[in-house]
Amino acid sequence: QVRLVESGGGLAQAGGSLRLSCSASGSFGRITTMGWYRQAPGKERELVASISSSGTPNYADSAKGRFAISRDNARNTVSLQMNSLKPEDTAVYYCLARELFYGDCWGQGTQVTVSS
Repeated sequence: QVRLVESGGGLAQAGGSLRLSCSASGSFGRITTMGWYRQAPGKERELVASISSSGTPNYADSAKGRFAISRDNARNTVSLQMNSLKPEDTAVYYCLARELFYGDCWGQGTQVTVSS
């Protein structure tokens, strides 16, 4: 199984920054894509950013130019640096790890709240 533990959420003011981190542990083979999704109240879960095992990032339009995703394959970690935060970034952020055998594995989520 793949166990994902997120950290770094919290409260920020508009224009501020937060950094989310996610660490994968357990017994598993190869993790391919890792990423971050978010879900705001009353809305569907949506992609924020993902990154391939070779380091190629993919961003939602809402994240381009403000967020940066990175990963450390040796440590099975993925991070999301969020700058220029907006109130509409408020959501629960979930870490994703796509493992070849187990498929998509999710963390429990971490709350990000941006005040205006």
